[in-house]
Amino acid sequence: MRNASDIIRTVSRHTLAYMLFSISEMFRNYDEFDPMDLLIVHAILNANVINVMNDPSLDEKFSSIHTVEPDVIKQGVSRAALSRFLSLPLETVRRRVTGLKRRKILAETKAGLIVTEQNAFKFGNNHELQKTNMLLLTKLLRDLKRAGINGPDDLRAPEGAAATRKAT
Repeated sequence: MRNASDIIRTVSRHTLAYMLFSISEMFRNYDEFDPMDLLIVHAILNANVINVMNDPSLDEKFSSIHTVEPDVIKQGVSRAALSRFLSLPLETVRRRVTGLKRRKILAETKAGLIVTEQNAFKFGNNHELQKTNMLLLTKLLRDLKRAGINGPDDLRAPEGAAATRKAT
């Protein structure tokens, strides 16, 4: 049976590969954008749909690849929250957001920043990127399974491992 540090290392290695492949695909799909702008756009996209992901009925309603979350249900995010989340200086976030608003990718609502449903670059609705993500996720799950990690129960440290660590 594997110990906790072996599991952590294995999962870390495979999830890091997944994240790097995902980021490189994002950069490849949007090569006319600065990587920092892409990071900001995708962090805002994520914040915009947290409420959808946390509500099973909304999650189901907007689960189709052909369905886009309307701007009115998106949860806005402030520049300060974005700065904290990404560990970027607030002024950098402000400057980048201004440029992205000028390009009509972002809009300001009472609740904060959203990635507009109608943005010309298909942020949040890029079918090719979504399909690629499915391939990468499938690879991640397959690689974890090959490493003996089939689900969340396999992420727990063996019973004796915690006692051994405390004793040493």
